[in-house]
Amino acid sequence: MNTQQPLRVGIVGLGRMGQRHAQALAFRTPHCQLVSACSPVDSERAYATEYLQVARVYDEFSAFLADPQLDAVVLATPTNLHADQTIAALQAGKHVFVEKPLGLTLVDCERVLSVADKHPDLVAMVGFVRRFDPSYANAHTAIAAGEIGRPFMVRSQTCDQNDPDGFFVRFSPSSGGIFMDCSVHDIDLARWLLGRPKALRAFATGTIALHPALAEFGDVDNGMAIVEFEGGAKAVLYASRTMAHGHETSTEIIGTAGKLMVGEHAAADRIIRSDSHGVRHTVVKDFYERFEAAFAAEMTAFVEACRGTKPLSLTLSDALEATRIALAITRSLKSGMPEAV
Repeated sequence: MNTQQPLRVGIVGLGRMGQRHAQALAFRTPHCQLVSACSPVDSERAYATEYLQVARVYDEFSAFLADPQLDAVVLATPTNLHADQTIAALQAGKHVFVEKPLGLTLVDCERVLSVADKHPDLVAMVGFVRRFDPSYANAHTAIAAGEIGRPFMVRSQTCDQNDPDGFFVRFSPSSGGIFMDCSVHDIDLARWLLGRPKALRAFATGTIALHPALAEFGDVDNGMAIVEFEGGAKAVLYASRTMAHGHETSTEIIGTAGKLMVGEHAAADRIIRSDSHGVRHTVVKDFYERFEAAFAAEMTAFVEACRGTKPLSLTLSDALEATRIALAITRSLKSGMPEAV
């Protein structure tokens, strides 16, 4: 496209994550213009019109895609819609950013890759936002420079503050469960930090600590997994929906000559308070507070790739492998046995 013109972007889905993406596109991302929005929900369309000042608002996805003045789409929709909507966007000639995971089955992911291969001029990007976090990016650079020798172990966790209402319980059937919804980030990080090795086998276990309604869907609110990779590298993953204090994402990368730690203690700042109540620090409350800068960098990277000014290193194949591993982990959770990836 003409790099002198802003990228004309439309967003689909204006829920919790969609609103944040929309605000970034409308007010903070360089070289783009939020020109349209799509949602079947009346209040979300009203939000687009009144708050975002979007001129064209749709309740039908097909009508939204047919807009000839649209260059790219951002999909912040339910997980079970990701694959089909990504394919439709590519077939309509639009660049597409889709929230993770790319799909809930390998067949769905492979369908997306097949269509993307037929449209090499279009950017298709999955939202593995942690790759765009400055600390994780620095860790990746340090590993590539050999600072910790050969990395062979990643221990990573995604732990959300407990929501007493358990909003995620209602979405468990469409989210794919805790490992697909939460640990897919850690899976992608592990592959990225270890040099993209092939996964061989996975084992998982979990428990329901606070939300018994998850049992109906074969899901848990706390889960652990081990993934074995070709060449001997391992990943140990923990996911939780029930943290009392806040959101806590952290990753440890262990190598033959040292280790790196990213996000220890979920600290919101560098202040340690010591008084009659003890020694403590403030913590981030949710994933967006922790990764706000990364979300901004992620969307900027998408726009730059669409405009042809900077290539992406994050590929659809990476997203397919993350889904492949998450599916094996989920099978293991249900079977109680190690599963081939």
